[in-house]
Amino acid sequence: MKLSVIIPVFNEQNTINEIIEKVKKVSLPKFTKEIIVVNDGSTDTTKKKLTNIKNIKIINFPYNQGKGSAVRAGLKQAKGNYILIQDADLEYDPEDIPDLLKPILSNKAEVVYGSRFLGPHKNMLFWHLMGNKLLSFTTNILFNTTLSDMEVCYKLFPRKLVNSLNLTQNRFGFEPEITAKILKKGIRIYEVPISYSGREFHQGKKITWKDGVRAFFLLLRYRFFN
Repeated sequence: MKLSVIIPVFNEQNTINEIIEKVKKVSLPKFTKEIIVVNDGSTDTTKKKLTNIKNIKIINFPYNQGKGSAVRAGLKQAKGNYILIQDADLEYDPEDIPDLLKPILSNKAEVVYGSRFLGPHKNMLFWHLMGNKLLSFTTNILFNTTLSDMEVCYKLFPRKLVNSLNLTQNRFGFEPEITAKILKKGIRIYEVPISYSGREFHQGKKITWKDGVRAFFLLLRYRFFN
């Protein structure tokens, strides 16, 4: 089987080389890997650094379009049986990827999410934590499930499934959209603990409270209207 790792990146010149090297080094005995990096209109030296990295697919956007747009562009190029989303900022450790694949290999799950709250993690900002908890709680009420971390980056799913979801959100609305559409299909999401080392805003973290508010209303929209 093949795993396509899609890495959306926007202005991550300090981490892009390291994260790609980490993904390359992860041993996946039962999978071959392809790495698809979508440079989402970076204005720093990210694009230049990508040109020096071998054995990856690169998609360059002329301007910033958002995580959802970047993921959809990566999906169009992906050839893997399964898709994994990997952020480029080193908050998520590629060493956890084999744990995400274990439920797939043992036929326990079709879709697997990591959970930052079940595994070891650096404490995040209080209001960031509350926002994540509220969105997961809202997801659980609306879709009768028990997710602990809906907003997590590490989402693993079959390519055929995600291509059937008609994803449209361009920015961080990708997270609630894909989760809502998976759950509406009656698919139960399997969670595994992952490690997490969150960044502060001064270190380049991009998601804000406004994205959380939008995610809340998107969950309502996809539950009742789409």
